[in-house]
Amino acid sequence: MSEILEGLRDRVVIVGSGLAGLMAALTLAPEPTVIVTRAALGGETSSAWAQGGIAASIGKDDSAALHLADTLAAGDGLCDAKVAARILAEAPAAIAALERAGVAFDRDSEGELSLGLEAAHSLRRIVHAKGDGSGAAIVRALVDAAVRTPSITILEGYEARRLLLDGERIAGLLCATDKGIVILPSSRVVLATGGVGGLYDATTNPAGNFGQGIALAARAGALVADMEFVQFHPTALDSRRWPLALVSEAVRGEGATLLNERSERFMAGVEGAELAPRDVVARAISAEIARGGRVYLDARQALGDSFTRRFPVIDALCREAGVDPSQNLIPVRPAVHYHMGGVATDEQGRSSVSGLWVIGEAASTGLHGANRLASNSLLEAAVMGIRAGRDIAGIVANRVKLPQQQVNVAAPDASLVRPIVSSHLGVLRNAGSIHGAIAALLPLVDGDGPAADPALVALLIAVFASLRTESRGAHARTDFPLKLPDSQRRCMSLSDALSIASSMTFNSLARSA
Repeated sequence: MSEILEGLRDRVVIVGSGLAGLMAALTLAPEPTVIVTRAALGGETSSAWAQGGIAASIGKDDSAALHLADTLAAGDGLCDAKVAARILAEAPAAIAALERAGVAFDRDSEGELSLGLEAAHSLRRIVHAKGDGSGAAIVRALVDAAVRTPSITILEGYEARRLLLDGERIAGLLCATDKGIVILPSSRVVLATGGVGGLYDATTNPAGNFGQGIALAARAGALVADMEFVQFHPTALDSRRWPLALVSEAVRGEGATLLNERSERFMAGVEGAELAPRDVVARAISAEIARGGRVYLDARQALGDSFTRRFPVIDALCREAGVDPSQNLIPVRPAVHYHMGGVATDEQGRSSVSGLWVIGEAASTGLHGANRLASNSLLEAAVMGIRAGRDIAGIVANRVKLPQQQVNVAAPDASLVRPIVSSHLGVLRNAGSIHGAIAALLPLVDGDGPAADPALVALLIAVFASLRTESRGAHARTDFPLKLPDSQRRCMSLSDALSIASSMTFNSLARSA
């Protein structure tokens, strides 16, 4: 039997406690709101792990137009230019809102915001908090603000398992707790659940983030978009730690260079060199590793003894792995860091399902296109959290009817899915690997075991990857190395994706018979 939390009926329910979810809740105040989080408030969030800061065109020589140009270039032809322009234009207001919420950004000796440089940005425009501990500092401040806000109810240790529907509109959320299944009746639900890094062996994301929000929304009928675009950060610390620690792009922004085991600076002849877009750098490093080589980040000359002061978090992580970055080369490798795809939303965060908003990394707004520009992610999370909060505040709760029967959903476990995804849907893909992933994942999706939801998200990535017969941004195919002249974004329902996957599997079996 499940317990219905009648005392919280009709409140806005926000799933996830990273930057996007916290900003939505704070923006909604004093509207009664419930934050549902699997871990402690702000814990196990990609936001808190972010070393880079927030991209914002606030420098004297900068502008939203220049920021947009860099974003469109990195997005490799698939950004929604109008959406991107509007989100980027709100960057100064988002920074101000975060400061009002208690975030203390780094400032120079004259009291101006300190601005860093990261890959594919033409100017210094990255706003940091506590150096390379930006994400943790931002989330910590917002958690404190949320705890102090009377209108926000916090439910820790609640894992969202299914969205409940009244016809074609949201009716509530089914959660698992250590005391059993509970239901939150609500006609307004926000998913802010992060990315898909937990589907891969090599990731810099929390291991439990396998795309829960995408699975929840897709099963409820929401359209998903651009699922094939999984961004690999070029420079994760190559060590035994799992998930892998990140060596921020900001280190390269300060002049560190990439070397192979032969001490060759293999990025020197590439436009942008070490600060080329992430997909370019990740593929170059992968090629070095694929031939049996090693790759290192050399910060000795650029930073030397100042490394510890400038990057205290990264310095500690390196030393944990036995590397002194002021004296030694830092071993690095690509790792999954961000997902440009997700649940398709409009500019207010609304999905195609009535009563369901999706924000942050779980959403696909059109800002990032085929390849996210560095530090645009935290910006999008803040802006879309604010926008969704304002949008929901103007919508009166509907009296909805809960379904009479609620399914008992197994606790998700990605361990069976991870080897499939890591082997077949990595930095470099081809038809054989993609179709192999689909064939292996489809039986797991069809079941109702712990692997079903992670396999569903992975299958969506594979189906979208199979349909994009080109190499663009973070999607690189060895069998289709060129870009198509008329490439477009793609949206799809889960039922359509399953139909395509089943057809591909059937045709493959027929050919081999």
